[in-house]
Amino acid sequence: MRVFVTRRLPGGALDRLSAEHDVEVWPGPLPPPREDLLARAPELEGLLSLLTDPVDAELIAAAPKLRAISNYAVGVDNIDVEAATARGMPVGNTPGVLTDTTADLAMALMLGMGRRLVEGDAYVRRGEWRTWEPGLLLGHDLHGATVGIVGFGRIGQAVARRLEGFECTVLHTSRSGGLTLEELLERSDFVSVHTPLTPETRGLIGEAALRRMKPTAYLVNTARGPVVDTDALVGALRAGEIAGAALDVTDPEPLPADHPLLDAPNLLVLPHLGSATHATRERMADMAADNLLAGLRGEPMPHQVNEV
Repeated sequence: MRVFVTRRLPGGALDRLSAEHDVEVWPGPLPPPREDLLARAPELEGLLSLLTDPVDAELIAAAPKLRAISNYAVGVDNIDVEAATARGMPVGNTPGVLTDTTADLAMALMLGMGRRLVEGDAYVRRGEWRTWEPGLLLGHDLHGATVGIVGFGRIGQAVARRLEGFECTVLHTSRSGGLTLEELLERSDFVSVHTPLTPETRGLIGEAALRRMKPTAYLVNTARGPVVDTDALVGALRAGEIAGAALDVTDPEPLPADHPLLDAPNLLVLPHLGSATHATRERMADMAADNLLAGLRGEPMPHQVNEV
């Protein structure tokens, strides 16, 4: 069957896919343009997409032969799952595999921001390091701190397990219990966001939420960029309402080089590296390929998000 993969993936998963089907892989380093996706749609029977690819109702309607969609990500907010389900089409994702890797990065961001590692590296490279100074680049400890976890799913819980080794007090929100968001924000020295992006969580960390945080507290986001109101965060950082922010995800994403957020003080920002290790990205590719192979056989996907 004709399969389109929207980017080259690490490991050998695409070789397995190509052994059974006619596979075209988009060759460029950037996502395929919308017009290219729509041009291929009428002949496609399988699609392996990334979060950067909007697989909306229009694209699905333009692909009458499409039988299965596999997303190379945990989230599927780039896919109109309802439209796919209405066509009886399975949609797969890659859950669980990036839990520990993303939790590791959240810890790295807390430590990197709290201990001012990026500033320290830049200080040395500018040739300003002359001697040991008692007051040089003082930061805040993670050990013994109170850390609030917004969203206590797989990744949030993995972060909590790591924080036990730092003797932290862990607070959390969740759909099944935990603190209110307001209380968590008021008490936390670090606030780490791990909630999925839904209509309810879009802009969850906005102007009012940021004002509830301590002026000495740090915000960390490894979830989805739109969970945090970017304009509100810029204002909070410039006004000194929080001590700093460390982001692996942004809104918009990618973040333009001239975006006002990048001029805000006390900011550490990464290009969405939450799952960026060799082992994790290769395992994600294997899961995405397995989902698509099963879907094209008419079998249930190993990791299917909808019922068809």
